[in-house]
Amino acid sequence: MANIDYSFENSIPIGPLKIAALDSCKDFAKKVDDYIVSFRQHDAEALAQRQSMLDFRGYDSKSYLLDFSCPRFGSGEAKCVLKESVRGSDIFAMVDVTNYSLTYQLCGEVNHMSPDNHYQDLKRLIGSCRGARRVNVVMPFLYEGRQHKRNRRESLDCALALEELIDMGVSNIITFDAHDPRVQNAIPLHGFDNFTPPYQFIKALLKKEPNMIIDKDHLMAISPDEGAMGRAVYFANNLGIDMGMFYKRRDYSVVVDGRNPIIAHEFLGDNVEGKDVVIVDDMISSGESMIEVATKLKELKARRIFVCTCFGLLCNGLEAFDKAYESGLINKVFTTNLIYRTPELKQREWYVEVDLSKYISYVIDTLNHDTSVSKLLDPKDRINNLLIKKGFRTAEEVK
Repeated sequence: MANIDYSFENSIPIGPLKIAALDSCKDFAKKVDDYIVSFRQHDAEALAQRQSMLDFRGYDSKSYLLDFSCPRFGSGEAKCVLKESVRGSDIFAMVDVTNYSLTYQLCGEVNHMSPDNHYQDLKRLIGSCRGARRVNVVMPFLYEGRQHKRNRRESLDCALALEELIDMGVSNIITFDAHDPRVQNAIPLHGFDNFTPPYQFIKALLKKEPNMIIDKDHLMAISPDEGAMGRAVYFANNLGIDMGMFYKRRDYSVVVDGRNPIIAHEFLGDNVEGKDVVIVDDMISSGESMIEVATKLKELKARRIFVCTCFGLLCNGLEAFDKAYESGLINKVFTTNLIYRTPELKQREWYVEVDLSKYISYVIDTLNHDTSVSKLLDPKDRINNLLIKKGFRTAEEVK
């Protein structure tokens, strides 16, 4: 817990903690639960400071995971069944809407769970938590987050989903690297926290590539399009390096698979020749755009190319990235473990998993104590401390 000022002196939980993890993220939630158990049972100094809380019902527990299930009928319909009381509890409902590995029977046929199925199970869970003191939703990949704005005659799915969750009584929505965080304007009077993992990416980069030099002469942050520019700017500013971006030229007269095809990527930025580059984005969907950006950077004589994205969806499979790695186009791809990753992906030499289970455990424990999450939202101090530790910055420079 050294990286974060983590103490709850003079504060008590808003209610007994219950982590309600749907099947889509059971393994990840178990890691989060283990961390919170460790925080509360083995931090002797913190427990001594909070001696008055030791008698708080359920505070010092062996597990905070809620026992429930979402069985399905043969028709594909479902329900949520709680196997323990949640009255007065502070519920944190966790869901991974991208986990397509789960299946269910529909009239004898096997169907894979879609984002819509996971979202409906989340609503079933919320609907069953009558009597809970508070319900929070932890949804790392924001449901329908890519449909965050309306063009012409379209549905505005993400805004509708947020409003629906609030109408059901959800107090806080916790997500990661939302495609466009301005979608929270749909629920302006309610809690919406959008966390980003630049600190974890930088830490993983330096661990995997210990010979990496962080300065303007050796490293650049790259945004693959105008939408990701804010992420790249934050990354570059905290590392003290330059930033470049690509502009996507699209053919707006044609729609292919629900989107306008990209004609070309145009680069805007300083010279990348001989430099390592880090491409920063929120997700890899098909991967076509990311590989094209990497190809353009190699044509501009970039040295090594690293990709850092919160969500590695890789909807079109791994073959394109296998070829990109074998040809020396891409060196490493860093994604978080916030969503489902296939066993095949985890075995790839070019893939590096960035674990955020401890980070989410901080978030949940902090919100359960109803205290500020501002230090968790802004990782600049942790990034500075990491750079000082690695010798890229001095304490005087940070001041």
